[in-house]
Amino acid sequence: MLLEIKNLHVKYGNVEVIHGTNFCVDEGEIVTILGANGAGKSTTLLALSGLVKPSMGEILFKGKALHKLPANKIVREGISQSPEGRRVFGTLTVRENLNLGAFTSKDPERVQKTLEWIYALFPRLEERSGQLAGTLSGGEQQMLAIGRALMANPKILLLDEPSLGLAPILVKTIFDTVRAINESGVTVVLVEQNARAALKLAHRGYVMEVGNIVMQDAASALLANPDVQHAYLGGKS
Repeated sequence: MLLEIKNLHVKYGNVEVIHGTNFCVDEGEIVTILGANGAGKSTTLLALSGLVKPSMGEILFKGKALHKLPANKIVREGISQSPEGRRVFGTLTVRENLNLGAFTSKDPERVQKTLEWIYALFPRLEERSGQLAGTLSGGEQQMLAIGRALMANPKILLLDEPSLGLAPILVKTIFDTVRAINESGVTVVLVEQNARAALKLAHRGYVMEVGNIVMQDAASALLANPDVQHAYLGGKS
């Protein structure tokens, strides 16, 4: 088991938003977490990356307790996140944004190799490498956010709403690239409101409702499940 979440509780102040969640991720998988707005999906990812601390429970990565580590050490362990809303540094260039993603790396040769891989995945980023990130289109900013996360050479890539606000053709491009990233050996945890696209991409899925996981199955089974179709896929697929 690569990643194991046991009895995870997360509070914002006195309000508990995750109520004892359990799930796991095996090496090489794409696992998607589906759910409506406010279900707790993004909070779960923030807990995995150390940006919010659980009030109870454990997050184990290769058996090591991640929930006890600060966020920067979690990146060093091999988990990095492409956040919801992209959060690129608009006044820095594309290349400078990517360099920031490699802040944990002490090996310049490896950084260069990773950069070349990211430029191969997203040729647009190489074309725009000297351009200010704030002047990129939404799709290009999403590519940059994913590329920046990959610069840390993660074993697990956390993706939070990568298709949000993008045109359908760009969504396809992003999802095709996520598949390529996974095929290169990176495990992916994907939070995504485009449930149909997420389930077609993922190996397994979890459905979250108001801070609880209420369903889990192979992605193909969830895609065919009438309850999932009704709640998240706009009827029959």
